[in-house]
Amino acid sequence: MLMPKRVKRRKQFRGSMRGKASRGNTITYGEFGIVATEPCWIKSNQIEAARVAMTRYIKRGGQVWIKIFPDKPVTAKPAETRMGSGKGSVEYWVAVVKPGRVMFEIAGVSEEVAREALRLASHKLPCKCKIVSKADLEGGVANED
Repeated sequence: MLMPKRVKRRKQFRGSMRGKASRGNTITYGEFGIVATEPCWIKSNQIEAARVAMTRYIKRGGQVWIKIFPDKPVTAKPAETRMGSGKGSVEYWVAVVKPGRVMFEIAGVSEEVAREALRLASHKLPCKCKIVSKADLEGGVANED
C-alpha cells in the first residue's frame, strides 16, 4: 500500500474538497489517462487495485503512471466506543482528488487496449471519472482560446 514514509504530524483535519483541480490536470507522461469528474477521497488500496487491474490487462506491455499519492491520514475510533476521549487512531491513508485531476496515465499500447485497461481501472475507483487522450486535453485548452 502507498503511504508516506514519515509525516510532520500524525493526524489531520478533514478539510474541504471545493473547487476544481488547478494542478495535475494535464496528461504529462502518457498518451491516455483517467480524469476525475467529481471530488472524492481515494484510499491507498483502491489506487493499488486500479494499478493491478491496468497492468494485468496490458500484460507487461506499455507503461503506467500513478499521478496521485495518499498523503492524508484518516482516523477512526473503535466500534462501540463512547463519545469523547480524543481523536481516534490512523486507520488508512487517502489521496484528495478534485474534479479535473488526472489520476492515472498509460502509454506504449494501442488505443483500444489503453481505453479498456483504463475502463477496468476506473471501476475500482470510488468516484465518477472519464477516459481522455492527450489530444483531448490539449484540444480542450486550444479551443477555449
